[in-house]
Amino acid sequence: MVANYKTCLYLSVITLFFFPTLLQGQQDTLTTTPSDKAISFLNKFSLSAYGVVNAYAFDWQTLPDKRNAFDVERFNLYMYYDFTDKIQFKSEIEFEHGGTGVTLSFDPLEEFGEFEQEVDKGGEVVVEQLNILFKIHRAFNIRAGKMRFYMGNAPKLDEPTEYFTAYRSEVENTILPLGWYETGIELSGDLPLNKAKAYPYFSYKAYVVTGLDNTGFSSLNWIRRGYQTRFETINADNLAYALRLDYVFGEDSEIGFNIYAGNGTGNRPKNDFTTPAWATFGDVHFAWESYPWRVRAYGMLGHLQNSEALSTANRNLSNNLDVKRTPVAKMAGGTYLEGGYDILHLTSREEKTKLYLFGRLEWYDSMLQTEGTVSDNPRYERRVYTAGINFFPIEDIVLKAHYATSSLGSGETDNTMAIGIGFDF
Repeated sequence: MVANYKTCLYLSVITLFFFPTLLQGQQDTLTTTPSDKAISFLNKFSLSAYGVVNAYAFDWQTLPDKRNAFDVERFNLYMYYDFTDKIQFKSEIEFEHGGTGVTLSFDPLEEFGEFEQEVDKGGEVVVEQLNILFKIHRAFNIRAGKMRFYMGNAPKLDEPTEYFTAYRSEVENTILPLGWYETGIELSGDLPLNKAKAYPYFSYKAYVVTGLDNTGFSSLNWIRRGYQTRFETINADNLAYALRLDYVFGEDSEIGFNIYAGNGTGNRPKNDFTTPAWATFGDVHFAWESYPWRVRAYGMLGHLQNSEALSTANRNLSNNLDVKRTPVAKMAGGTYLEGGYDILHLTSREEKTKLYLFGRLEWYDSMLQTEGTVSDNPRYERRVYTAGINFFPIEDIVLKAHYATSSLGSGETDNTMAIGIGFDF
């Protein structure tokens, strides 16, 4: 059944996007047939996908009227084509929140309790990736186009079978863009330490990519909403620069760091603020998997140049720009530690059936340090305690449940319970 489904997907994509290509050129009927070309194409083409559906129940003191919700969160489709052994095309299309359309939004904190009509916020269809990889050498490769931006742990935990909770860690989900993709150039490679063994080795990625738009910076989310998704085109008057270095000591096991620097002033929709406002941050990330254990840790610290002047400028932005217009901090930071254990490892059962018990401790503050007239609101400092289960009936399907309690610096408490299902193939 699965094989027939994948075959139908292959054929559909080929028919819609690539069939005209198969008809180009002169055919030599003695040596090449249409079926030969189709087989050759299929040998170079591959397809994969994953999806997530979640349900949430909220008990929040910060938002007492926050409603319980179901969310067809994501369906992501990957397509690959190997032009040669050294040149590979990659694309990713994401279907978010079940579709597209015109919806109403309600934000009692930021929009003063007003309803607003939003277009294309009931869901989105987004081309997340569209790039070409040139495989020059194991130690040096070049990728150009729109690509996944590997900052922290989250980009390597993209599929729902790879992370425990219904949503990723609040540290990376709140302060930094989640599902971060940028357009530009990536240099990458692996440097083996022992050619006779697969591990260990060093892995690096260096980027020159489009930067953030600092009109989206805010009190709660620091630089997260500066990720450019609001307009048809991406402003690139200011670029960003980043480096990732990992020491890989086993399968899905590594320790490393990231550094990022980018001035988002030049990428504002209007030339209404000219003061440099470089956003810089660094992180340390750790992942270790040795069945039946999974352990991950993360820590980041960020700095924003001229945050007071930027906050003043953003206060005067148009309501139609869909930004928060709240003050932004000079510094933000956060950390988490999580671990999970497959308790079915202790019993006799089928190898691919797993039941992980997990827990996570988090702390983050999106207004860790402020400057000038910008006040430090304690409600943005949070400690989050999360526990839950992951059940894998088979390797590619996971059923999830978790409970999280957040203790705010202001003394308030937010509690969330979530269940979900995820799959990949």
